[in-house]
This record gives sequence, C-alpha cells and structure tokens, in this order.
Amino acid sequence: MSAPATEPRTAVRLTDLHHAFGRRAALTGLSLTADHGEVVAVVGLNGAGKTTALRVLAGRLRPASGSARVLGQDPARLDAAAARRFGQLVGSPLVDLALTVTENLRTAAALHGVPRGDVGPAALGTLDRLGLAPWAAVRARALSLGNAQRLAIACTVAHGPDVLVLDEPTSALDPQGVVLVRELVRERADAGAAVLVSSHHLDEVARVADRVVVVHGGRVVGTLDPGGADLERRFFAMVLAADESAAAPGSAS
Repeated sequence: MSAPATEPRTAVRLTDLHHAFGRRAALTGLSLTADHGEVVAVVGLNGAGKTTALRVLAGRLRPASGSARVLGQDPARLDAAAARRFGQLVGSPLVDLALTVTENLRTAAALHGVPRGDVGPAALGTLDRLGLAPWAAVRARALSLGNAQRLAIACTVAHGPDVLVLDEPTSALDPQGVVLVRELVRERADAGAAVLVSSHHLDEVARVADRVVVVHGGRVVGTLDPGGADLERRFFAMVLAADESAAAPGSAS
C-alpha cells in the first residue's frame, strides 16, 4: 500500500498522554510523532511507559487524557480504509494456534483487506521474507517461541502497512531472526511507511532507527542520535538527569 500524495507527512502522533493504573502513574504527559518513511525507536527502562503508550496507539487502551492519532484518526475508531493501512503488534498477536503458518498469513492478509487474488502471493512473500518457509504447513501451536514471534510479525506486515507499530519485536528471536526483522523494518520505512518500534536493546535499534526517543517516568525525556558514539552511556545519562530533575525542590510531580 502507498500513502496518498496529499497526505500529511506525520502518520503517528501522541499528544500529552496521561494515564494511571490505580495509584501508579504510567503516562505523565508523553508526546511523540513518527513520519512516513521514518523508523522511530522508543527505548526506556522497564516500567517507563513504552508499552502503555503503544497500547494507546494500537487502540487497546483509552488514556485518561491526551490524544492519539494514526493517519489522522483516533486509533480506537479507525475507518476501514485507515485500518487496512495499519499494522500493529502490541500484546496478543493476530495468530490462530489451530491454523498452519500459511493459513495464518492468508487469514491476516484477507482480514487487512488484501484483494482475494493477491492474498496467496502476499502470504507466500511474507512467509519467505521472515524465513518461515520450512514451517509453512506446521500449525502455529507447534512452533518454537522464536518462530511464533516471527509468525506474529509476519501476520502484522502481510498487507504491507503504511503505519507499523511493534512492541519488543525481537525479544524472543535468535540472531538470524533479529537481522530479518531489522531488514523488514527498514524496508517498510524505505517504502514510505511510518514505523514505531519499542526495544530494550539500544545497540539493535541504533542499526535501524532514524530517531531514538527515550521514555522515562511516563514521558519523553530526550532524543538520541542513533549514529552517535556511546549510545548506552548517553541513554543512562539522560535517564539520570530526568530523575535528578524530578527530585529537585520545586519540580512538578
């Protein structure tokens, strides 16, 4: 799929998100964007708010305040045209354990609006792209953890989305799988998609991201140049500075 020529460059926008689970603040004013043709990596420590923000973006969580937009629309209320251009893997994947790998890919493509005549080629192309051909006839319930994650990612991209949101997509993958996903993410962005991906692995996202956004304490505390030196040191320095600023007398809580 391709974006209309007159479409705004910014495909994803989160604005001043606030949310709490009980007394624990998960989002405290988080704002970020991702443009068409751009890979934005969202990094942070456990509990920083990354997944909560992506759940809002995926339409799985309504924030207490703030707004989210995917292709200019509320992600919880996307119309059919926008939904066909959106791919997200946040939480439970679009995979049926009783179906084979190929059947899952065909189903995912069809559900995302791929024309009937193109469903087969789309499934086969994604099967090959994620290195799943040897398991084409295997039921999803019999896959290893790593191959199950590859299948989940494959189902997310089978329709060639213009906006792609992935939460920790390489967490269970071996080195070969990591490289395949890295190449896939870059290919989608080079084709004009906006890609937002969360990760704990700074060295990994640095290989694929155009921007690295640091989330801490439920908000964005800075941006790192993925091509710069000492990425990990700069990340921890940014997190420490955010903590010190929050603890300073007179700071907003």
